Amino acid sequence: MITFRLNGLDVQAEEGWTILETAKFYGLEIPTLCYNEGLSSYGGCRLCLVEIGVEPRTKLVSSCTYPAEEGLVVHTDTKRVVEARRMMIELMLSVAPFSKQIQDLASKFGVTRMRFTPRNEECILCGLCVRMCAEQMDGRAIGFQNRGSKRKISTPFDVRSEECRLCGGCMYICPTCQMRCQGPEAETAVCNACLTMEPTCLDAYDELQCWMYDAGRCGTCVQETPAEKEPR
Repeated sequence: MITFRLNGLDVQAEEGWTILETAKFYGLEIPTLCYNEGLSSYGGCRLCLVEIGVEPRTKLVSSCTYPAEEGLVVHTDTKRVVEARRMMIELMLSVAPFSKQIQDLASKFGVTRMRFTPRNEECILCGLCVRMCAEQMDGRAIGFQNRGSKRKISTPFDVRSEECRLCGGCMYICPTCQMRCQGPEAETAVCNACLTMEPTCLDAYDELQCWMYDAGRCGTCVQETPAEKEPR
């Protein structure tokens, strides 16, 4: 067993565990997007960043790929960590503003504005689809191409792959394939419709409604705009 300090507490981890796996074992929530328990770790989204080390020599690492080490000192929710997560969410929003999953993350972490020009590329290069195709579906029909700003996910030579069985696994796991509640013609880049992340339909309907539809469909948890809040 490996012993290290996690948020001021001494914890133990099995050999081969990552910081994220250890935190999950002890019930600590660390946000993730490109991580999936059934797939290999990638560390691409950087949402699972944690701060390791002792001041003044600390650094941020992705908890899904960093192994638990003897004597390691880890903090999961410092100001530096939270600010880094918010920046990553803001960047992902600029790439895929129509993703419900990213919009929900923005609401959860209090990201209320986007300071980058929206690109609407609808792919944040999290690699979930690539790993799903290769590791779970044994297809290997898609993969990463190019580098830098030209990096993308596609089939070899951008033609239909003979390895693709049209299973839909890539679409199932993609975090940008589920459209935000406001649809493709939303008025704002950041919706913040679910800032509380708690259903508010009980008072109106005496029963939760979100289990039937996308969150926000019933309308009670959609925030009012500043203009709507002004006295009439």
